Amino acid sequence: MPKPRKPPARVVVKLGTGVLTSGIGRLNTARLAQMCAQLAALRAAGTEVIVVSSGAVGLGMGRLGLKRRPAETALKQACAAVGQSLLMQTWQAAFEPHGITVAQVLLTHEDLRGRARYLGVKHTLARVIGYGAVPIINENDAVSAAEIKETGRGFGDNDTLSAMVAALVGAEFLIILSTAPGLIDLKGSGKIVPVVERITPEIEAMAGGTTSETAVGGMVSKLSAAKLATKAGCGVFIASGTEPDIVTRLLGGTGPGTFFVPSGLPLEAKKSWLAFFQRPSGTIVINSQAVPVLRDQGRSLLAVGVTGARGRFAAGDVVDIAGPDGTVVARGRASFASDEIPGVAGRKGDEVRALHPSRRRIEVVHRSDLALL
Repeated sequence: MPKPRKPPARVVVKLGTGVLTSGIGRLNTARLAQMCAQLAALRAAGTEVIVVSSGAVGLGMGRLGLKRRPAETALKQACAAVGQSLLMQTWQAAFEPHGITVAQVLLTHEDLRGRARYLGVKHTLARVIGYGAVPIINENDAVSAAEIKETGRGFGDNDTLSAMVAALVGAEFLIILSTAPGLIDLKGSGKIVPVVERITPEIEAMAGGTTSETAVGGMVSKLSAAKLATKAGCGVFIASGTEPDIVTRLLGGTGPGTFFVPSGLPLEAKKSWLAFFQRPSGTIVINSQAVPVLRDQGRSLLAVGVTGARGRFAAGDVVDIAGPDGTVVARGRASFASDEIPGVAGRKGDEVRALHPSRRRIEVVHRSDLALL
């Protein structure tokens, strides 16, 4: 069994409009109550929690009787002005059963561009958290024309805002929750990509926009936010806020979604992400001689020690590595797909090289991508 992990010191959780509402202007109070229960439990375990919340414009649209997101900037700002108070009332009501007070923090890009205001925001958040309140952060849409017009001069969306907040407070994790279950490989497997070590052009090509009437951005903005936060050393989860207990499950290593590895991680930290934060796509079975080679010598898994595979996985997927008795001894990123394993299992390195001359790595799982459990 994996060793229990110490609770993270600080987490930023961003919730999209689609998570908070069940239609234009209709709050999903049951889901919000369940989310607040998770965040309250996280705080009770010693983790500082900061929330970045969308929803003000959507709530204002509902209260003003609008069916579509207005094109006129002033009307969008009016929607935000009406909806923001409703949003804060809802958050306070949802946290009330847990004895938690919320603090509204409205920001514009200018608040973080200047050093003095940047430090002011940082100190304010520290004081709010120090007094036991939960900051509920949103862009000040009612006065920030830059965000409303989506010009790029402002945050542009709350995904970017959440990444900047995570960097500001030195969060260990940023959890971006929307109706998207994670980054999906639509042009390949059609499955959720469980872990992204680096945001490459190929990864960016998987992203798409949004068709929601109340939301801004989509996976494109989430990848942009992930790129920003990971450069600041913050791990990023993208997952569906409609999943039950999603925050608890993500931090426990069992939640569905995509994890973006922070830049500049030392090897051991990277291995901890492989061990505890991924959902294995399948299993590689090894013989009894290979078990101590991995466990005691810290070496790569070679084909000669492999006997077979279970499940379907692609090269690059995270898999469990199990001994002949079925005990999972390690987890790692496979260099070969499940349908390639039978052809290389039990073979020596030169034989594998002859079968796959263009393959950069002939190890089934390289030691840098392998974590013992």
